[in-house]
Amino acid sequence: MGTIRVRFAPSPTGLLHVGNARTALYNWLFARHHGGKFILRIEDTDVDRSEVRHEAQLMEDLRWMGMDWDEGPGVFGPHAPYRQSERLGIYREHTDRLLTEGKAYRCFCTTEELEGERAQAMAEHRPQVYSGRCRALGAEESARRAAAGEAFAVRLKIPDHPLRFHDLVRGDVEFPQETVSDPILVRSSGMPVYNYVVTVDDALMEITHVIRGDDHISNTPKQVAIYEAFGWNVPEFAHLSTILGSDRERLSKRHGATSIASFREMGILPEALVNYLALLGWGAEGGTREIFPLEELVDAFKLERVTASPAVFDFEKLNWMNRHYLRECDADRLAELAWPYFVQAGWLPEQDAAAADVRAWFERLLAIFVPSVDLLDQVPGKARFVFDFDPLRARDEEENAALLASENAQKVLAAFAAKVRAHAEPVDAAQFKAWMNEVKAETGVKGKELFHPVRIALTGSHSGPEFDKLVPLFEEGSALALPKHVLSVRERVEKFLAE
Repeated sequence: MGTIRVRFAPSPTGLLHVGNARTALYNWLFARHHGGKFILRIEDTDVDRSEVRHEAQLMEDLRWMGMDWDEGPGVFGPHAPYRQSERLGIYREHTDRLLTEGKAYRCFCTTEELEGERAQAMAEHRPQVYSGRCRALGAEESARRAAAGEAFAVRLKIPDHPLRFHDLVRGDVEFPQETVSDPILVRSSGMPVYNYVVTVDDALMEITHVIRGDDHISNTPKQVAIYEAFGWNVPEFAHLSTILGSDRERLSKRHGATSIASFREMGILPEALVNYLALLGWGAEGGTREIFPLEELVDAFKLERVTASPAVFDFEKLNWMNRHYLRECDADRLAELAWPYFVQAGWLPEQDAAAADVRAWFERLLAIFVPSVDLLDQVPGKARFVFDFDPLRARDEEENAALLASENAQKVLAAFAAKVRAHAEPVDAAQFKAWMNEVKAETGVKGKELFHPVRIALTGSHSGPEFDKLVPLFEEGSALALPKHVLSVRERVEKFLAE
């Protein structure tokens, strides 16, 4: 086997969807596993919908996921250009060749005539395929009508034999030629169609394996016919199963986030998303392992392990995997990733304006709250009381109100406040623990009745992280210059008792 060459060829008409991202990933893993080449090609012939911003976004998403390309936009390669809009001259040359060799023909049928054919076929319960009426036109008449300015499309002459290809996921596949008819290669507008340009590009870029979604299976026989018309070798195909939602319908926005950009904004780590997408239709030998860092995915990935069965996208499983990678993430990188969420909330300055002590304090804050979240965008909500302490909101919460109404709660808060007011210095965890023991001895209150009122007075909730972690966070945070002042233990108690 020669050098394996695969491609990912997205259309820049919107955000990169997880289904297309998985396709890109499988192509990339296959190439890297075999020491082959991964080519990025932009299919932007849909000029009305293609946008430069979408192209830039999808390339950024691929890089974010850890996928690089050996040839493509921004990377020199021998098969440039890599945008289809820049390859129109190439397609015209190949169309002329097919017409000259009699393997394609001009079709002068109007839209109305074609619609009439389809309606009649429906009425007679026949396949709705083109009748081929222009196929019999003589070369001279065809050229004369074209020269006279009559609009025409260009159609491929489908050969008189079944169209076969081997699918590495589904085995041998065959389509009877009568179900394909003579497909259009170039529209009357002069714009070549998808099946034509993708085949020309794949052949000229020496693609050995076409790995794509199973929604392209019906396109494949037309592309095989184009390969045969030019005398090109037909590549290996692998059609990947559809990704479904929990209701077993095709995954869409109604199921939740589906674009890579959305998952990034939510705070899914790239290694978590890549690991999860790899398992949507593939499994390593043994079938029990689920955690695969990217370099280990490359080693383990084999196309023959890809299943033809549809995969169900499980958001809970993705969250579980993200929690794993959040725990593995080093403190500096975690701070870098989480910081923008706190800037957006108005609680932290821009990173380039942050002092070293603020950064160190923030890393300690993350160590407290990240273990209790699935996604990074949930951290500000968990840590809200650190920056935005609201006693009124705390007192209005029904369960808090019931706890605070008890006589024991009133005794505990009075005794605890007296300790705080008598202590002028910042409080450390050891001092706080000593106070709680003293309050316990003075009031005779213990357990939840002792700790819950104090926790509500400091955090606004009767549950949360341990005091030995929170107290230093409050005290150190109150000494920092932050856009939103962090209240110390004393300030929290005074504010709570004042409202």
